Amino acid sequence: MRYIIALMLAFLPGAGWAEDWEDQLIFNEGAEGPRLRVISSTDTVLFAPLIEEFVAKNPSISVEYLVSGTADINMRVRAAADAFDVVVSSAMDLQLKLANDGYALPIDDIDTPHWAQWHNSLFSFTTEPAAIVINRAAFEGQQVPVTRQMLIEALRKRPEEFRGKVGTYDVRQSGLGYLFATQDARASETYWRLMEVMGGLDVRLYCCSGEMINDLADGTILVAYNVLGSYAAVRAEGKDALEVIFPTDFQTIMMRTALVSNATREPDAAEAFIRHLVAEKSAARETQSSLPPLTSPGGVTDRETIGLNPALLTFLDDLKRKKFLSAWENAVIQ
Repeated sequence: MRYIIALMLAFLPGAGWAEDWEDQLIFNEGAEGPRLRVISSTDTVLFAPLIEEFVAKNPSISVEYLVSGTADINMRVRAAADAFDVVVSSAMDLQLKLANDGYALPIDDIDTPHWAQWHNSLFSFTTEPAAIVINRAAFEGQQVPVTRQMLIEALRKRPEEFRGKVGTYDVRQSGLGYLFATQDARASETYWRLMEVMGGLDVRLYCCSGEMINDLADGTILVAYNVLGSYAAVRAEGKDALEVIFPTDFQTIMMRTALVSNATREPDAAEAFIRHLVAEKSAARETQSSLPPLTSPGGVTDRETIGLNPALLTFLDDLKRKKFLSAWENAVIQ
């Protein structure tokens, strides 16, 4: 329903969206030159260093940073592409579809690997795995689950301890959650067994990684599945209660992407911002950002980096999406 409301607001004259943002911040306010509007799914605390480095190099440009969920970003850009200059999201599939549908402005001659860009319109700048995050106290004296099957066995062994204490994405609402879920399901049938077990334990469903980690930290939940690894690592740092696990059976790894809106009012500044992201997060450079760098998939068999290619669009097909969500609801909503 909130997405329908967002669309309605987009077409109402003078309607303001400020109250709808998860976060909103202006960098280098008062600069005499253009102001970029960057809509992003990345928490400000993680992305701010990249923006600060950009405005330090481009002091005449200010940046308005607007944070929203991945599915919501897709809806907003489609409703009003001219409202934004740069679109950043962890939902690779939705981003690729935006670019494929003509919402991205092509940029030539960006120095990035062929596998990290799509038709000079969509550009990857980080490589980030999904993780299992646990509250260590819940596994004291127990074997820590490092595979999905081990997690299933741990949850089945102590159902009453974990009832209502396990969290994952609500894939009906989260674009990134849906991406991780479809990729997991393609990789192994273990995913569906895990979802059934979690559903039987009254799993808590979340919009985003940050909320899951907050609930882990205060003990509301004891296990979170498919948390974005970059968020988990930052939030768990210095917190002895939490442990971040990158599954050893296989890793689902996404690339965070950015594009310039085809309706941008500041094409030169927006292009400069994209070039900055790609340059700062290339594997050879160090940056103050906590976001990990862009690294090559490397052909390692236990790492499944999601490819930036047309296969991403498979589960965005209306019939396939409806079928997948139906199977997911049957497993999880018990």
